[in-house]
Formats: sequence, structure tokens, C-alpha cells
Amino acid sequence: MAKRENYISWDEYFMGIALLSAKRSKDPSTQVGACIVSDDNKIMSVGYNGFPRGCSDDEYPWERSGESSNDTKYPFVCHAELNAILNSGGHNLAGSRIYVALFPCNECAKAIIQCGIKEVVYMSDKYADTQGTIASKRMLSSAGVKLTKFEPTHKRIEISFDESDV
Repeated sequence: MAKRENYISWDEYFMGIALLSAKRSKDPSTQVGACIVSDDNKIMSVGYNGFPRGCSDDEYPWERSGESSNDTKYPFVCHAELNAILNSGGHNLAGSRIYVALFPCNECAKAIIQCGIKEVVYMSDKYADTQGTIASKRMLSSAGVKLTKFEPTHKRIEISFDESDV
């Protein structure tokens, strides 16, 4: 019997983990996940966007606009990239890659650079024209972080929880 041929690539696997992590986010407008991977394809950490531990997601705002910035989610939400870095348990992330659904903001770019991540693999760059993303790309490029647009060979991957499929 020959080996199965239509299996997913490493990039699809790790982006899939990032996208699955995003499904944990309770943000009603934007769900983002991140997966940090060592140079030998070992998953180092995952994260998704949400409020910090101990901050109830029932007591903080999820709005995108309000009378003041504190009436919105933005001062409170921890982004997926930062959560993945913080969830790594202090492991050395130098030389690793981070897979993200959405191109990192300027604040996450700083954390990515500081912990030594060497490549960002991203799926969407829908905020490319914003000042934050422009600043992010400038810093990541200056720091020598490789920026790679995710190019899947499979448009969809289905996960079944039906035990008869195993």
C-alpha cells in the first residue's frame, strides 16, 4: 500500500492550529489565533485574542467604538501574538516562526522582535494601510524578521469529532 498523498503541509498544519486557537476567542468581531513553532517544527506555544486572566469577559466592553477609549475593547484585549509569547512559559523563542491569522499590530511586532522570533507567517493583511501596520512592517523589516504571506494548497480542512471517522 502506498502512503497517502493529499496530506497538509507544515505551513497548513501550523496555520490550522492558529485558526483553531482563534475559535477560543470570545471577541464578537475579530477572532485571531497564533501558533509559535521552533525551527524543527515543534509547537512552542499558542494564543488567541481575549481579556487578561482574571478580567471577566462579561464585565469588560467588546465594542469597537465608544464615547471614550475605555468604552471599547482596545485598551483591554490581549492580542493572540502576545498571548502566545506569554503562554510559552519562558521558553527561548529565538529563531522561531509565528503563524498568525492577521498581520501583527505594531505593539505585537515589538514583542515578536524582542523575543527573537525570526519569521511571521500571516494569512490576512486587511489593515495594511493603517498607521499601526505600516509601523509594524517597518520595525519587523528593520529587525530582520522575515514576513511570509501564507499560501495554502488546500482551501479547506475539515475536522470531525465523529469517532467513527478515526
